Amino acid sequence: MVKKIVNLVILLPLAVVLVLLCVANRQSVTLALNPFRPEDQVLGISAPFFVFLFLALILGLAIGACVTWATQGQHRRRARTEAKTAVRLQAEADKHKARAEELAAAQQTVAYGRLPAK
Repeated sequence: MVKKIVNLVILLPLAVVLVLLCVANRQSVTLALNPFRPEDQVLGISAPFFVFLFLALILGLAIGACVTWATQGQHRRRARTEAKTAVRLQAEADKHKARAEELAAAQQTVAYGRLPAK
């Protein structure tokens, strides 16, 4: 329930701002990719301004996600090695526990004067 309220409080105003931004920036602009001859239409893209704003936002989010993923690689590697170590140690502990139970059962049977059933 709290998550829905937080989403409404954050996402609803964000959606309103984005719609207002789109309505206010409907003018067509040209993005010139040729720095030496900006009037050249071959390397230019014409679109409404809000398209370029959204593309810049999406590109920034993608670059930020990639940088975050790359910088956290050492932590993921450490988690993998520690998980493997934990699995190995758990298997070793289970093996020792089974061995201890076998020894305890053997000692009980010897204490009662019976031979272990093997």
